[in-house]
Amino acid sequence: GVPPHARRAPEPPMSTRAEEQIRADIVEVGRRLYARGYVASNDGNISVRLDDRRLITTPKSVSKGFMTPDMMVVVDHDGGKLAGDRDPSSELPMHLEIYRSRPDVNAVVHAHPPLATGFAVAGIPLTRAVLAEVVTTLGSIPIAEYGTPSTRELPDAVRKYIKAHDGLLLANHGAVTCCRSVMSAYYK
Repeated sequence: GVPPHARRAPEPPMSTRAEEQIRADIVEVGRRLYARGYVASNDGNISVRLDDRRLITTPKSVSKGFMTPDMMVVVDHDGGKLAGDRDPSSELPMHLEIYRSRPDVNAVVHAHPPLATGFAVAGIPLTRAVLAEVVTTLGSIPIAEYGTPSTRELPDAVRKYIKAHDGLLLANHGAVTCCRSVMSAYYK
């Protein structure tokens, strides 16, 4: 027969409660981005590092204002899908590049806030001390060169600046921020 230990159900994933909270936090950040007009339609994306081998990310083709925790997609650090019914964000390669470049970062938020996007489209980096609050929380905010969304160009452009900055403008595109938690990345 089969030994008793071989008949036991597999152990649940480590820190299920922590993952549930992260899913809830991603949903809340998505709702806030949408409510503030920082994303429209299905644009923007959010991800969080779960552990040294997994990330959780928002799904492709879903409004960030109307997500539910079960919609999230779990991927490995190469972007391979591990869990979820949907496809991961098309901007996942940019998120993966940030995590590779910044071991201290556990969350990435990409959105299109109208004012920041206006500076990005106009080609004006936020490198001067325009607002004291921005300088003290983010420092200077450079513009990463244009990279076509969902292509290798965008992660390559982000790589040049992300090691030294927690926030970037993306030329003709929007903004991306990163921090230790998803709420902190959203606040930046």
